[in-house]
Amino acid sequence: MESGSRQFPFPYQPYTIQEQFMQSLYCALEQGKVGIFESPTGTGKSLSLICGALSWLRDYEERKRHETAALLQGGEASLSTSSTLPSATPQSSSTCSSSEPDWITDFVQKKAERDMVSKLKGCEDDEAFKLLQLSKEDPAEASGDPEEEELIIADYESDDESKTKNKFCVAEDDEDDDLVEEHVTKIYYCSRTHSQLAQFVHEVQKSPFSQEISLVTLGSRQNLCINEEVRRLGSIQRINDRCLELQKNKQEKQHHEEGVKRKRGPAKSVCPYHGAAALQQLRDEVLGKVHDIERLLTLGRETHACPYYATRFAVPPAQLVVLPYQMVLHEATRRAAGVQLKGQVVLIIDEAHNLSDTLSCIHSTELSGVELCRAHSQLTQYSERYKSRLKAKNLMYVKQILFVLEGLVRALGGKVGQNPQSQTTQPGTDLLTINNFLFKAQIDNINLFKVLQRYFEKSKISRKLCGFMEKYGGTGVTPHVQTSSNKENRCTDGLNRYLQTLQSSQTDQKGSAELEKVVSASPMMHVEGFLMALTNSNTDGRVVVHRQGTLADSSVKFLLLNPAVHFAQVLKECRAVIIAGGTMQPVSDFKQELLFSAGVGEERITEFSCGHVIPPENILPIVLCSGPSGQELDFTFQNRDAPHMMDETGRILSNICNVVPGGVVCFFPSYEYSRRIISHWEASGALARLSNKKKIFMEPKKASQVEQVLSEFSRCIQRCAVAGGGLSGALLFSVVGGKMSEGINFSDDLGRCVVMVGMPYPNIKSPELQEKMSYLDKHLPHSGGRSPGQALIENLCMKAVNQSIGRAIRHRGDYAAIVLCDRRYSRPSTLSKLPNWIKDQTNTHTTFGPAFAALRKFFMDKRQKQP
Repeated sequence: MESGSRQFPFPYQPYTIQEQFMQSLYCALEQGKVGIFESPTGTGKSLSLICGALSWLRDYEERKRHETAALLQGGEASLSTSSTLPSATPQSSSTCSSSEPDWITDFVQKKAERDMVSKLKGCEDDEAFKLLQLSKEDPAEASGDPEEEELIIADYESDDESKTKNKFCVAEDDEDDDLVEEHVTKIYYCSRTHSQLAQFVHEVQKSPFSQEISLVTLGSRQNLCINEEVRRLGSIQRINDRCLELQKNKQEKQHHEEGVKRKRGPAKSVCPYHGAAALQQLRDEVLGKVHDIERLLTLGRETHACPYYATRFAVPPAQLVVLPYQMVLHEATRRAAGVQLKGQVVLIIDEAHNLSDTLSCIHSTELSGVELCRAHSQLTQYSERYKSRLKAKNLMYVKQILFVLEGLVRALGGKVGQNPQSQTTQPGTDLLTINNFLFKAQIDNINLFKVLQRYFEKSKISRKLCGFMEKYGGTGVTPHVQTSSNKENRCTDGLNRYLQTLQSSQTDQKGSAELEKVVSASPMMHVEGFLMALTNSNTDGRVVVHRQGTLADSSVKFLLLNPAVHFAQVLKECRAVIIAGGTMQPVSDFKQELLFSAGVGEERITEFSCGHVIPPENILPIVLCSGPSGQELDFTFQNRDAPHMMDETGRILSNICNVVPGGVVCFFPSYEYSRRIISHWEASGALARLSNKKKIFMEPKKASQVEQVLSEFSRCIQRCAVAGGGLSGALLFSVVGGKMSEGINFSDDLGRCVVMVGMPYPNIKSPELQEKMSYLDKHLPHSGGRSPGQALIENLCMKAVNQSIGRAIRHRGDYAAIVLCDRRYSRPSTLSKLPNWIKDQTNTHTTFGPAFAALRKFFMDKRQKQP
């Protein structure tokens, strides 16, 4: 069927731009493209993604069924032919196979390879295994304390010392391969937050595909765990560790029931929600109907099964998998979640305007001086206690790790074996390449690949060390804190830190202090994460050595400069990748940093951008260059603190509040400037004058209070609309990049006017940002008379602006004014970075009078048109 005549199932008559969106999306998936799709919030982007992508999946599966049926018919025909023509030539089979679909050929080839490998392993390993077993038998060591056996590092042989793996490991790997369920062709949809994912699932439920699609929602243990004993631990790390400990206890219990002698000690608790039959039942429930996370939790409690594990078991047969995009962008987390991108997989990354920053953040990691000293102290105590029971190879690697820790502390200007709180360091910040940092720390002679990828992983030394500290206590470790380490947590250190930064905005100070205590109790995992980061290419990252006066307050941080290096694997493995967002501008810089740098050719990239569904007369964007008294609006860092600038801003807001009904949302460039200007208005009386016209609300410091403030803000506006009186609505002070600048809808009367005070440029003096700019200047081409580093600064600013001003228009019948208070917005290069649907309607006013007249007329017209 021709793309121009293709019809898409839709719950209602789609807008023209939605039809165009779905046509472009279908073509991108069919041709295996990397698509950049921009569709403003309020234009039905989610439904367009759902109906366009699932239409392609339905057609693709239908084609596969026809190809399979034709292949089977061809096979039957060839069998009947061969029975009547025994002298048929061998070439006929190869001719037939050439017409097979790629997915069948790949499956047959992979199965043949697995069969061959398993045969070879079975033949070659018997003798080597016997020799290994003989070499490991040591009667003297068998008489140790059984309670401490779990704390002893297992014997280790590197690849250089032995080419033969332990037969148990091989058998386990083979078993895993045999148990892996084949994945069907599927679509992975990922977004930034769980609330955005829940909204997407609700859109799927409203779509025409809700009854025929098998959908699975993945989440963290923190979101999906129903074991109250584990849930109440609070932090991500503690929940993960406790869950894995319960699974380990279950395995030990099963071995005991099978007749294996259990070590002395008290009985260990197991998770009651991990029964195989119950998990299978919940898995079937998950696949049978589209459920959101709340419903998954309810089903889990009803079936007495864990939603976290049941959803993971449901991934292979699911057609649509919904998950936070950290689970896709971080390789170790992908493996842990059972996410496979190879094959005919489509990946849709929604809300992708900050994709580059997210990739950098997930793969960056930081260590404090306290963590380094504690890790060194704990490992020293461990090696001293068990040195008589550890093999020479283990002791050698432990000493190498201690040597590396000592070098990292030395790079911060401190010494191990002394209290980090009392050690003074020379304040300052150094930015080093990875190689230069290794030289500075004097650990350049250590093979980090060998130590990390082999020894840390195989010996499980972090888990052993944590178990040792739990049992005997030690520096900075409280006995009641349950900690453990595992491959999943070690490899996802950067991700855990990223998630903790998101969570920190949702917890109070007490919770943050508790989280810090837990983090500091498991330092070796963070050490592994940092050392893993050091195995990146020398040009792709930098190490920031930050000395704060004392060793305890100092830190060493790995900063990823080239996020494309980790995005390249995703782009390579997927059939098609769709990068979608409400505001993706500027696309050219996005392509250069994330796509071209990852090896994607221009021919594989397709772009789609559409306007808004609202009529042009429903939006009034104004660039305001001066205030009511004629003061030029120039909120540069040098000018914005001047009293006359603050006074002029107050007069602008006062005039706006006189003519705008309902809610006004005012964004400041930073929390610090918001605090200073509001304090100035309090002293001058401007704040009191504003409060006579609209009730004033402030963005809360705690994320947990956001809903309460928004609820009161909404109720106030509704009361004013009904009761009338002196107040005409409410005024909300917020901050760009804060809790209310993204993901919050100020639709209808909640946001009739959005005011942007100044331009929210990032801190140009930040060493990390300066290094990022320097990296881009060196590795990316210059264009338009500007350096890539300068373009980064401008893009970061305008992306933040676009996210904030997009809060007001949320549906076709909505209307709002947008006032950009700074003469710098009038620059053509700045205006070009606004979304097209806003840019095309923007008017620049050099004086306040005409701007105020346009604003008053806009709302008078809207008031007259209301029924």
